[in-house]
Amino acid sequence: MKIFYIYSILFVKSPLKSKQITGNLPMTGLSVIIPTYNRSVLITRALDSVKNQTVPCGEIIIVDDGSTDYTYDAVNTFSRNCEIPVHYFKQKQSGPAAARNKGVMESSFSHIAFLDSDDHWEKRKLQVQYGEMQTNPDYLVSHTRERWFRRGQHLNQKKIHQPRNGYIFDHCLRICGVGMSTVMVRRELFETTGLFNEDLRCCEDYDFWLRISCAHDFLLIDEALTIKEGGREDQVSYQYRVGMDRLRIHSIIDLVNSGRLNPDQTWNALKELQRKCKLYGTGCLKHGKGIHGRQYLALTEWLESALQMNTCISASIPSHLIPQSNLKSIS
Repeated sequence: MKIFYIYSILFVKSPLKSKQITGNLPMTGLSVIIPTYNRSVLITRALDSVKNQTVPCGEIIIVDDGSTDYTYDAVNTFSRNCEIPVHYFKQKQSGPAAARNKGVMESSFSHIAFLDSDDHWEKRKLQVQYGEMQTNPDYLVSHTRERWFRRGQHLNQKKIHQPRNGYIFDHCLRICGVGMSTVMVRRELFETTGLFNEDLRCCEDYDFWLRISCAHDFLLIDEALTIKEGGREDQVSYQYRVGMDRLRIHSIIDLVNSGRLNPDQTWNALKELQRKCKLYGTGCLKHGKGIHGRQYLALTEWLESALQMNTCISASIPSHLIPQSNLKSIS
């Protein structure tokens, strides 16, 4: 998808000398990317949590995905009291994947941390995570534990949602196993993995974690340094809550057909694909979407047969069995 670039603004309170800010704390070689859409009420909290880090980042990049509220004014006000360079880009509404990709392409530093505009960080988040990545240079990606809140109430995570360390591909197949606002990556990761899939308006994070985790280990920072806020109707995950498995199914299909997976990974991916297709196809039939449901159940039958005969470990999924689906639609 082409990004329709409208304008950019660099807010800098004062020139920075030798990459230093008030208090003589050296800035990290780190860009923070915050995509946003109509979050003028919430984005200041996210920005404050970046500004108040014990070790500051090198730049804050806000990508406004076509907001119609007062997001620009909120960022402008924030920038007047922030000595970290603040870059504001606005684009025609294209989805969170396009917004993050724009931030990556405009970033300047060797490390990148992502923060959703409705989440925020503990003060030591960048210090601890950046320090761990310096100590463990073989890792290209790291994530932290997080605390979950829904409408102001703390939620306890179920065991399946607990983040993992090391090889996490199988976990990422089952669920979206990494919180976007917990992540820090080295820039070279994008050279092998690619950017976020802009064809996905939701579950672009699930798709991204699959492509990373099949090839790279994740470093888990074993502290809850990220605060995730949920349960609001303006969130993309809420708007797509009915059809999320459909998007994840197509991410698995694309990954299997890409040839990136080894035989064990292919087997596990097809097993999870079979499970998701059966659940989603059955659900479609129950809700009167007969044609749609039968397409996914036909793929389920092929997967069951192929797995039983062990014939598809190195093969692609036949194109005529892949359900036709608009990945940008909600249902």
